[in-house]
Amino acid sequence: MKLAMSEPLQRLSDALDVERQALVEHDVQALIRATGAKLEALRALEAALPLGQAERVQELAERNRANGVLLSRRRREVNWALRQLGRSEDSSAYDAKGQSHTLHTRRPLAVA
Repeated sequence: MKLAMSEPLQRLSDALDVERQALVEHDVQALIRATGAKLEALRALEAALPLGQAERVQELAERNRANGVLLSRRRREVNWALRQLGRSEDSSAYDAKGQSHTLHTRRPLAVA
């Protein structure tokens, strides 16, 4: 039974490893697959919580947070590059009346 309980933890660990490698290598497709595998492993863990594995769960939580930090860094890099190219993600904002507005900023890349 202990083996069955540790299997979702091992799947989560493997998914976190693949996720980190995908982030380091800027491999979007691998990142999408790893995220799917991670979510499946988390669902399996929710269905059958591992008993006596608190230390292992804590270690996996720390690895997940580290991947989150790396993902945030990559997102900032992409947003910076987009701003330099005169593009940015549309960000919505609300005014004092609660009305939504989409902010668009553009910058020309060159002058002809």
